[in-house]
Amino acid sequence: MVLEVALIDVLPGHEEAFAAAYAKGHAVLADTPGCRSVRMTRGVESPSRFVLLVEWDSVEAHNQNFRASDRFVRWRELIGPHFANPPRVEHFTDVPGGR
Repeated sequence: MVLEVALIDVLPGHEEAFAAAYAKGHAVLADTPGCRSVRMTRGVESPSRFVLLVEWDSVEAHNQNFRASDRFVRWRELIGPHFANPPRVEHFTDVPGGR
């Protein structure tokens, strides 16, 4: 499993429209094969900053099943107009804890 973390800054005044666009497009992302979960969070101190957290089976599932598909086009059509700049996206894996 990998965790996609996308830091998204939206245009000031677009916060509610962005949240509505995310709600509308959630299923486009969540129903992608290889997607395990999707969560969007909003900054408390910086309310124009959002963080998208997506669990994928693998980086390949993200890239092949979503980024290289029409799903990505639909997703960006919904949320993209609200971006202040391109999102910063990275993938992470769990670090085992010791006991």
